[in-house]
Amino acid sequence: DETIANLSQYLDAGDVIVDGGNEWFHNTLRRAKELEPKGIHFVGMGISGGEEGARNGPSLMPGGPKAAYDLIEPIISKCAAQVNDGPCTGYLGPVGSGNYVKMIHNGVEYGDMQLIAEVYDVMKTVLKLSNDEMAKIFEEWNSTELESYLIEITSKILAKKDDVTDTGYVVDYVLDKTGMKGTGRWTIQEAAERSIAAPTMAASLDMRYISARKDERVKASAILKGPEMTSAEIPVHK
Repeated sequence: DETIANLSQYLDAGDVIVDGGNEWFHNTLRRAKELEPKGIHFVGMGISGGEEGARNGPSLMPGGPKAAYDLIEPIISKCAAQVNDGPCTGYLGPVGSGNYVKMIHNGVEYGDMQLIAEVYDVMKTVLKLSNDEMAKIFEEWNSTELESYLIEITSKILAKKDDVTDTGYVVDYVLDKTGMKGTGRWTIQEAAERSIAAPTMAASLDMRYISARKDERVKASAILKGPEMTSAEIPVHK
């Protein structure tokens, strides 16, 4: 808000401010409303692509006045990733829609990552598979209907040897503690407001809360004991 206030002093009616961060869409609606008296357009634009997107172009999700989109379209169409049917961008609708789509996109991704994490846990702790064995399975899955960026990088991560210690695999040195930036929580808030069931995404959000409380989990592990289980007791074919 402070940046927008400072920047808007030097802008004229018809100029466009684009917010490319992850943002709660209600904040985008408020900011657009506050800029209306000055005639300044505000566009909330979701951006997805990570490291690969930074190098080769991201997916851009703009939402705002159509007049503002028409002004920035030539720029963002060149910046976006290019695929067979054109650039990975397009007009998503009025103010807030770009942030809304990115919010849901991230919420779905939370669920996907939780599913992958649980499958990894079963493979590692119950089936006792090695990192190379798990990497091969994920690689095979990526040639089926499960093909996706997350499945692909999971295979690569599991197979990655640690080149710092020259001992073992990178995944085994990663701290089992994660955080979040808010989009998953906003997705579940919105689902609750609309009375829509989103159990997979809600469960993944709960797991992030638990994951972040590493110290508490360590203390609890000395008190709470689960059932012992071996791969021979699980009727699953490898």
